[in-house]
Amino acid sequence: MRNMKKWSTTIVSALLVTALATGCASQGDSGTASTTDKAGATAKTTTIKLHTWYTEEAGNWNKTIAEFEKKNPDIKVEFVGLSEKNDSQEGLKKLDLLAASGEDLDVIMFSNAAYMSQRASIGLLEPMDEMIKKEGITPKDEYKIDTSVDGKYYALPGKYIEYLVLLNKQMLDDAKLPVPTDWTWAEYMDYAKKLTKGDGPSKQYGTYLHNNWAEYYTLALLNHPTDNTILKKDGSSNLDSPLVKKSLEMRYQMENTDKSSVPFAEIISQKMNYRNVYFGQKAAMLMQGNYMVPEVAGTEKVPATFKTAFALYPKNEASDPAGLTAVNSDFLTIAANSKNKEAAYKFIRWYSTEGIEVQGKFFSPWKKADINKIVDNILAQAKNPEMVDKESLIRVLSSSKGADFTVPKDYYEEARTLYFTEVEKFLLGKQDVDTAIKIAKDNVQKVINANKK
Repeated sequence: MRNMKKWSTTIVSALLVTALATGCASQGDSGTASTTDKAGATAKTTTIKLHTWYTEEAGNWNKTIAEFEKKNPDIKVEFVGLSEKNDSQEGLKKLDLLAASGEDLDVIMFSNAAYMSQRASIGLLEPMDEMIKKEGITPKDEYKIDTSVDGKYYALPGKYIEYLVLLNKQMLDDAKLPVPTDWTWAEYMDYAKKLTKGDGPSKQYGTYLHNNWAEYYTLALLNHPTDNTILKKDGSSNLDSPLVKKSLEMRYQMENTDKSSVPFAEIISQKMNYRNVYFGQKAAMLMQGNYMVPEVAGTEKVPATFKTAFALYPKNEASDPAGLTAVNSDFLTIAANSKNKEAAYKFIRWYSTEGIEVQGKFFSPWKKADINKIVDNILAQAKNPEMVDKESLIRVLSSSKGADFTVPKDYYEEARTLYFTEVEKFLLGKQDVDTAIKIAKDNVQKVINANKK
């Protein structure tokens, strides 16, 4: 109860009242039930809840859970979807309300390391260290990404994210451009200019850079081997990095000088979504995570209407190693108030290893996973697998190299918001790049100072 009270203080009281009034509280108890087998023996069955923003279609949960339950007949998993739109932000808001109202929670998925670390810091999440020790594994040997927070494991990784570039193959062919096998940001910007044509509402842009995502505000920093976010590994500011300024200047040039990327003002005024822009063929290239592969292969709701090729994440200099990119994942956690922690841990371990391969929707963080098999599983479940240039996809997945990943400090989100505020003023022409970085740096430093222990 102490953890829930602590958590409640972070939620606006009006939201909590709304949650209770609309019945967002308990959706049924998790726990242990007894079933009787044919021989008359009583077997205990534990039911755990899986809270995630993924929809059934996006996560293929019925099939995935059924496979887990077949291997673990003593555990039942109840899928609780937190968003009808597959929207992680919407799911997070609903999760916070459920947690504040004392909902029974077991397995919770987060789309962002900072969201996870924030909630770990206030006691919502259960450390897994004892369970990991009992099993006898070393997570760094098992997984491609380190999810520890100050040496403690509050999460194990879900889908493994590497950044790459999606390219409309027909638009490439029309411009007589080959699928890049290794390129720099300068070459990416050149491609964007050559792929831009037309004017007005029907204009085809060479690329699209989304708003309100750190990745799109730190383009040149993402492929740095270490310290590739606005905060360094030790929690200090990284805004002095010349790659921060380079990132902002590149974006500004593409949107305002070259006019090869959708203008920032248009993105925010029209509330654009990167999926709609790419699938609507408004932009020829999209820098995104590998989780887009199942979508470009076509789904029942959004069939693929054109072929997508793939290229490595661009590097800064020709002499830099090819394929280096920041990595990320989903984060699978156990609620501190769960009554079924061992069962929850068992599901998390299965899902983060064998389960993602069964799911056939995402790429696995497990070092023993077979990339070719995962690609085959994804394409086998797709509506239009022929719309994926498999050759370039396998080449990119085989060549990508994950940069150093560290779960950010729990004040990262506050620092990121302050950085975003100044970046957006710059992209809208309200201040120059040096002013934007200086103000952001000063404001971020105040947050860092306030959080020093």
